[in-house]
Amino acid sequence: MLLIALPIMAYFHLFAGQIEIGMSEFYDAIFNFDPVNPKTNHLLAREFRIPRMTMAIIAGAALSIAGLLMQTLFNNPLAGPYVLGINSGASLFVAFSFMTGIPLLTSDLGTVSSALIGAFLFGVLIMSFSYKVKSHISLLLIGLMLGSFTSAVVYILQSVSSAEELKAFTMWAMGSLQHTQLSELPFILLLFIAGIIGSLFIVKPLNVLVIGERDAKLLGTNIRVVRLIIISLTALLTGLITAYCGPIAFVGLAIPNLVKIVFKTQKHGTLLLASALTGGIFLLLCDLIIQLLEQHINIPINAFTSLIGAPFVVFIVLRRLA
Repeated sequence: MLLIALPIMAYFHLFAGQIEIGMSEFYDAIFNFDPVNPKTNHLLAREFRIPRMTMAIIAGAALSIAGLLMQTLFNNPLAGPYVLGINSGASLFVAFSFMTGIPLLTSDLGTVSSALIGAFLFGVLIMSFSYKVKSHISLLLIGLMLGSFTSAVVYILQSVSSAEELKAFTMWAMGSLQHTQLSELPFILLLFIAGIIGSLFIVKPLNVLVIGERDAKLLGTNIRVVRLIIISLTALLTGLITAYCGPIAFVGLAIPNLVKIVFKTQKHGTLLLASALTGGIFLLLCDLIIQLLEQHINIPINAFTSLIGAPFVVFIVLRRLA
């Protein structure tokens, strides 16, 4: 059902908008594009519709997989790249790249590198705290405090940055799926596929981690290596999406929990694929609604996912307490 729903939702998303574009025009926009005298519909399809639809699928899938990896690593359904501060680390380093004025950092490669490094460092930091703190609630509070700390540093950077730098960072921080160009998609797809393949390679260790790290060690799992791989994959997927789309909240937290409720399994081969498909469908649906409402109100994708994700997280907490 998910495999059928994803292309259907992608089709509706692709053709959403005030200007009608036919399927033949999408084909010509990709394979018969004239860069010298481009047609308006070809340009619209090539530079806006196709990259936006593709990024919605990639972002939803990547953040959902990253959230599932975090929840398995910490054995906590409320863990996720946004709540535990992984997104905050990526956002902090991207803020440095936007507001330091260094040309190398403000390039596309510099922004992506900054996001990946920030996500990885904060992932390692939260993992080191997990050794000291036994309570999951305490770990979540630490994640929230890391988010508050990074927000304070970002505010300081904003106070000393130029108007142009501040505008660029503010537009990025609102979150958007239409900042990506068609020429950037091959690089994004390469890193995204690498993250998915890496996740599938550790399915067996992930299945074992469900029973706890102590029992996993007794079964021969190298916990230290698995932790490093999970943090690296989470940093890759989260940093990639944060760099190109800005911070997108609650997708990595809500979707894996929804998949577990529906599928009722701890087999991570199933959970990884189902989370990727569900995340892609969810973000396509969110962005489709945003496009339909554009005539009346312009809603950032980060705000819209928070409107839906936050009540779902409350539901998860109440469900665990019941």
